Amino acid sequence: MTTDSGVGPELEGSDFEGNVTGELPSGWVRATLGELGVEVQPGFASGKHNRDGVGILHLRPMNITRNGVLDTLDARYVVDDSDRRVELGDVLFNNTNSPALVGKTAWVGSAEPLAFSNHMTRLRGPEGLEGKFLAAQLHHMWATGYFKSILNNHVNQASVSRKALLDTVIVVPPITEQHRIVAKLDDQLAHVEAGETAVKAALVASTILKNQITGVGAFGGLDGVERFPCPLEPADVDDGELPDLPIGWRWARLGEIADVVGGVTKDSKKQSDPEYIEVPYLRVANVQRGRIVLDRVEKIRVPPKKAQSLKLETGDVLLNEGGDRDKLGRGWIWEGQIKNCIHQNHVFRARVTGHVLDPRLLAWHANAFGKNWCDRNGKQTVNLASISLRRIKLMPVPLPPESVQADLVKSIERRLAKAEAAQQVTQGVHEQGMNLRNALLHAAFTGCLVPQNPDDEPASVLLDRIRAQRAVDAKSARRKRTPRTTPPAAAQTSGRPVPPGTQEALPL
Repeated sequence: MTTDSGVGPELEGSDFEGNVTGELPSGWVRATLGELGVEVQPGFASGKHNRDGVGILHLRPMNITRNGVLDTLDARYVVDDSDRRVELGDVLFNNTNSPALVGKTAWVGSAEPLAFSNHMTRLRGPEGLEGKFLAAQLHHMWATGYFKSILNNHVNQASVSRKALLDTVIVVPPITEQHRIVAKLDDQLAHVEAGETAVKAALVASTILKNQITGVGAFGGLDGVERFPCPLEPADVDDGELPDLPIGWRWARLGEIADVVGGVTKDSKKQSDPEYIEVPYLRVANVQRGRIVLDRVEKIRVPPKKAQSLKLETGDVLLNEGGDRDKLGRGWIWEGQIKNCIHQNHVFRARVTGHVLDPRLLAWHANAFGKNWCDRNGKQTVNLASISLRRIKLMPVPLPPESVQADLVKSIERRLAKAEAAQQVTQGVHEQGMNLRNALLHAAFTGCLVPQNPDDEPASVLLDRIRAQRAVDAKSARRKRTPRTTPPAAAQTSGRPVPPGTQEALPL
């Protein structure tokens, strides 16, 4: 026979694994965080962060990982004298973020009190509710989509209200079983996380291998042919040490072999001009390293001549002019995915002239040698980088004889296919690890991870204690309330003015 308190909003039919709605194991109950008396405390905002360790560490949404663990590697500190702190055993809930990230939750294992931002909520449960158990359950509810279903959406972000959080239903086993579940999860997830770390390292290595294949291959370094130094006329840029090239190859400047142009700047004042036409245009976010991402393509109104002159053609190589340092110089080939598409001013278009170079070789080279070259020759500011059109035209490009280009492309693509196949296998293992993690957590909150003990005190006793304590607190609060008294009515007078100095003598 199972025990179910029957309290809290009904969740039958929910798709979210975190909200367990089936029959509960013996001794378990369902209750809302509010019914359990969980304390909810928001943090505070601060724009005066420092990374010098001055003040107290201030936790922000990015300090909770997607695995529900506090990560303070990117530590920010604030000078603060308030008492808003999370302490050992507390639970930290991410109440405001992008819709996909609201609800990340972590247990606080720090021996030192820590500050936390207003985008975070501190949760403190009653005695009888294990903090680690609560944190793991709420984070699992995030991972399975529950919090996304109760969001308040705002401009560019979303949030979960205090009321919605307190109305959230969780399952509560006996406290001794909570301890057993937490211990088992710690043990099993440690193995999962070790595997995930190894798989992530393999994925990074496979990406590096693919970049090496394309980068080295673009200047003839894959097939073991003899190579020689090849001079290039100097320019007012830092070319670094140019790799040797096979016989018959030469170095050229990008501007010599391609028509390189910048894109259009959005003039918001002229977007309503009736003579302008609306066309799709690519931004820095659309131009990734080795791929074009078209999940979000904006539109812009421009003069018809501008739309025609900037219209992309199949085979154009797109290179980012600016953004953060990782974005600078990266790019890929346009394959005509969208008709009449143009590009913004932060994206360069390089159109090879005269078929002197296969665009794939140019794109591969740009993402390897070219990316480092742009880092050296671009302008670096705080969190931003850019390079001018004049300079990007001076980027060195290896130029093989046209007769060998087709075979070179096939050789690179053959090796890439093998590396891609290995990466897919690794990605499959990574997904298996994620599924295993979800299965462990699902088992934890359905009573399948550890055996039940009939001698454990049922969780319903915890609820009874909380209700009894609330009744006592409410009764005590009523007793302490100061009775309200009504002041006596003023004495009736004839309505004539009171003579000065006689006010004190009037009856009270």
